[in-house]
Amino acid sequence: MQTSNSMSKSTYAIVTLAYWAFMLTDGALRMIVLLHFHELGYSPVQLAFLFLLYECAGIATNLIGGWIGSHYGLRRTLYIGLALQIIALSSLTLVNDSWAISLTVAFVMAVQALAGIAKDLTKMSSKSAVKLVITEDSEGKLFKWVAALTGSKNALKGVGFFLGSLLLVVCGFNGALYLLAGMLVLVLVTCLFFVTGTFGRSQKKTKFSQLFSKSSAINRLSFARAFLFASRDVWFVVGLPIFLHDVLAWDFWRVGGFMAFWVIGYGIVQAFAPKLIGKRKQDKLGTTLELAVRSAKFWIFALCALCVAIAISVSCGFYLSVTLLGGLCVFGFVFAINSSLHSYLILAYTDTDDVSLNVGFYYMANACGRLLGTLLSGTVYLLGGLPACLWTAAALTLIAAISSLRLPSTIET
Repeated sequence: MQTSNSMSKSTYAIVTLAYWAFMLTDGALRMIVLLHFHELGYSPVQLAFLFLLYECAGIATNLIGGWIGSHYGLRRTLYIGLALQIIALSSLTLVNDSWAISLTVAFVMAVQALAGIAKDLTKMSSKSAVKLVITEDSEGKLFKWVAALTGSKNALKGVGFFLGSLLLVVCGFNGALYLLAGMLVLVLVTCLFFVTGTFGRSQKKTKFSQLFSKSSAINRLSFARAFLFASRDVWFVVGLPIFLHDVLAWDFWRVGGFMAFWVIGYGIVQAFAPKLIGKRKQDKLGTTLELAVRSAKFWIFALCALCVAIAISVSCGFYLSVTLLGGLCVFGFVFAINSSLHSYLILAYTDTDDVSLNVGFYYMANACGRLLGTLLSGTVYLLGGLPACLWTAAALTLIAAISSLRLPSTIET
C-alpha cells in the first residue's frame, strides 16, 4: 500500500514533467525580462534589482514551503507553484512604457518575487519526490536519479533562455508572456487530474521553531551550497549577458544562444555526473556517500582554481573572447559536477520522513547564495566590469571549498 511518505512512479513521472515545463518557462522569463529592459536602457544595477526579490522570495519560500509540504503534502505545493507562475507571467503584460522607471522597477520586482515563490515551491516538490520513489537501500540508484533530474531541468532551463530570446523577437514582450502562461495552464490542468495522494506529508508534526534545528552535515552542506551558487550568479545574472551585448557587440540571438548553450551543457554534465566520477573509485572507497563526499571536496577546490585562472586571463585581456567563453564552458563543467554532488548529498543526509523540511532548508541556503550573487552582480560589474565579477566568484568558491572540508562521510543518527 502506498503511504503518505511514498509515491508511485507514474505519479512521479507526471510531477517531473510538470517541473520540466515550469523550468522551461522560468528560463524563458529570465531572458525576456533581462533583454527587454536592457533594450529600454536600464542600467546593470537596475537590471540586478529586477531579480532581487526573485531571490529574496526563495529564502522564505523554501523554508516555509518545506514546512507546508511536511504538513499537507507535496501535491499542494506543486499546484500552488504552477498557479503562481501563471499569475506572474500574466501580470507582467500590464507593464506600460509610459510608467516611470521607479514604478516599473518596483512592479517587475514584485512580479519576479511571485515567480521566485513559484519556482521554489515547484522545485522543492519535485526534488523531494525523488527520495519518495527510491528505497533507502538503493543509494547508488538515488545518486543517478537525482543527477538525471537536476541535469535535465537545467538543460531545459537553458532551452528556455533560447526560447525566451526567440519569443521576444518573434512575438514581442506581451505575446511571449501569454504563450508561456498558456502552456503552464495546460500543465496545471493535467496535474489536477492525474496527480493524487498526500505524498511527502511527514508522519510527525514539526514545530515551526524547529526548522533551523538541522544536523551539522546539512548545515555545512547548505553553507557550501550558498557560496557555490553565489560564485556563479555574480557573473551570470547581469555581468556576462551585458558584457556580451555591450563589449563584444553580440545581438540578442547570440546572447540568448550562448546562455542557453551554457546551461544546456551544464545540465547534461549534471545528468552524467555519476558516470563521470567513475565506478572504480566507488569500489575503492566503499559507499556512494563516501565517494560523493571525497569528490565534492576535490571538485570545489578545482572550481576555485579555475575561477582564479579565468579572472587572471580576462584581467590581462589575453585572447579575451576565446579565454572568456572557453573558460566559462569549463567552469560550467566543473560547476555542474559540484552541483550534482550537492543535490545527492542533501538527500543522502536526510531520511524520508523529513525530506521536504531538509530539502526546503537546503534550497533556502541555495536562494541565499543566489541573492548574494545577484546583489553583487550588477554592483560589481558597474564598479569593475566582468573581471571584478570573476575575481569575486573566485573568492566565493574558496569559502565554499573551506566549508566542504568538514562534510561527513557517514550519515548521522
